[in-house]
Amino acid sequence: MAPGISRPLCAQFSKCLQRQLAQGVTHKQGCLQTHLAAFSSSASRRGTVTEPDARLFKPLVVANKLLMGPGPSNAYPRVLAAQSLPLLGHLHKDFFEILDEVKAGIQYAFQTKNEWTFAVSATGMGAMETAAVNLLEIGDVALVGVNGFWGARLADIAERNGSVAKRIIKPMGQVLTLEEIEKGLKEHKPKVLFLTYGESSGGTAQPLAGVGDLCQKYGTLLMVDSVAILGGAPMFMDEWKIDVLYTGPQKVLSIPPSGSPISFSQRARDAIASRKTRVRSFYLDATELANYWGCDEGPRRYHHTVMVSCVYGLREGLAVMAEKGLEKSWAEHAACADLLYDGLDKLGLELLVQDKAIRNPCVTVIKVPEGVDWKKVADHAMENHLLEIAGGFGELAGKVWRVGVMGYNCTPEKVQKTLDVLKEALDLHW
Repeated sequence: MAPGISRPLCAQFSKCLQRQLAQGVTHKQGCLQTHLAAFSSSASRRGTVTEPDARLFKPLVVANKLLMGPGPSNAYPRVLAAQSLPLLGHLHKDFFEILDEVKAGIQYAFQTKNEWTFAVSATGMGAMETAAVNLLEIGDVALVGVNGFWGARLADIAERNGSVAKRIIKPMGQVLTLEEIEKGLKEHKPKVLFLTYGESSGGTAQPLAGVGDLCQKYGTLLMVDSVAILGGAPMFMDEWKIDVLYTGPQKVLSIPPSGSPISFSQRARDAIASRKTRVRSFYLDATELANYWGCDEGPRRYHHTVMVSCVYGLREGLAVMAEKGLEKSWAEHAACADLLYDGLDKLGLELLVQDKAIRNPCVTVIKVPEGVDWKKVADHAMENHLLEIAGGFGELAGKVWRVGVMGYNCTPEKVQKTLDVLKEALDLHW
């Protein structure tokens, strides 16, 4: 009920309408008009309605920009079209069928057979928090690889959860070695090890082969962030013995930021089942989410109203990847990354990550030359070409540019356009 409107008046208004409908009144509106007048008079006495912002009367206009930053990338037209399809109820049988298709798509993209595979109604950050709050209890130790922004963020989330974060810190642009990881596992005996597979802040791709074996050796769960790389580089969740893997939709999948895929191994499920305390977030409780997504034997229970149209988009983005094939997608991203590297070298620019073997093919970090204002170059690209090139943050703020080549934007033509715009801007400002 609106503020200042009395319940008796609303009840009287409702009875009048019901009486007119029962009598078949279509033209005689005396009673209705009388009570509308009373309704308006009562509302005006109780308070003053402010005028709406004039901007809301204008049509929504959004520029068509080429998003070549670290994300989001431009969405596939097919995905945007899917998000405009008619709404279904979140408990409808035919919507559950769509959820099942999304689950199958995530299993393919992750290369896993895990039953607990679904999407969280949140961005990649929400998926990160889902992984943390389900696996960690108060006092549990998380060993966190911090070689960029995302490891630091996970450590923060763990500590807010009442857990203990032990950090292995490496500079941005470097990765952790198996020896460093094993040393940390021996020393801290953590419940969880967290690694970022594709660092969008430092431009690295963390090698994962062998890490799962180490974690199982020391009784630790392996949690991996693949937001900025999933679909652009090989991923084998089951083969690499990853216990919790999550990603975001707005990078290689080229879906607007929305529901984020996540998967839990049987080891992770067992750890959640043996918790001494309940998960501290109801909304992010994996047991409840898995049930709603049909991942257990019980009947599906209402948990929350999922983002129906966003699920359509997620389904279509996963379908695009399935139709293309993972190996082809990985190869295309590697080829476009090489094209970008060669073009940057010809421009006289240096990459932050010198070792090509550990570069994230989806996000390339470029050192800003001495005497160049990074922002003038990025602003020139946006103001003159509607093309996004991002700067760095944290310890790299003002020192680097970041160029993303992902999903729908992973084409030689778009890479070449980015290089041409960079050259034009550098000719002016370098």
